[in-house]
Amino acid sequence: MEPFTVHTAHAVPLRRSDVDTDQIIPSDWLKRVERTGFGAGLFAEWRQQPGFVLDRPEYAGASILVSGENFGTGSSREHAVWALQDFGFRAVISPRFGDIFRNNAHKGGLPAVQLDAADVEALMAAIEAEPATEVTVDLVGQQVRYAGRSIDFDFDVYTRDCLLAGLDGIALTLRHRDDIAAYERSRPVWMPAVAAN
Repeated sequence: MEPFTVHTAHAVPLRRSDVDTDQIIPSDWLKRVERTGFGAGLFAEWRQQPGFVLDRPEYAGASILVSGENFGTGSSREHAVWALQDFGFRAVISPRFGDIFRNNAHKGGLPAVQLDAADVEALMAAIEAEPATEVTVDLVGQQVRYAGRSIDFDFDVYTRDCLLAGLDGIALTLRHRDDIAAYERSRPVWMPAVAAN
């Protein structure tokens, strides 16, 4: 997983609340066996509507998504995170996230940054007024910055450290590879073991 420290980019204002994972990536996309290619299905039903914000040229190439309340509610679906990342998003900002989505996002390397509703509203208004507004998500300093404003945000220390170092669950385990190998060598031969390939 790629480390996330500071990211500055244009942003997309998604003025919708209660965006569930089925809206992020519809269930008919879950038949894919690859982990890539989900960006084409991101908000698939909404993108059929003319003028949907992700399809507007002024937001082309934006890599920060700013959404209304309760982003990522609904079923547990890692595909929602994969779709956002495959589309090009590096961070999502909302006043509140679904717990499962937030956990999946962080495990997948996508910071889900929670700000007060008033701060999100002000950020969306600034982006709508000037789509070229640069937004910085600074996980090191725990701030969102744009147009001379700076907003602090809280972030779980363990998750923050993992994102800063680019460590997913497997990489965290592999940091202890030598200790694991030493433990396996010390186990009595009569105990169950995993066969080596």
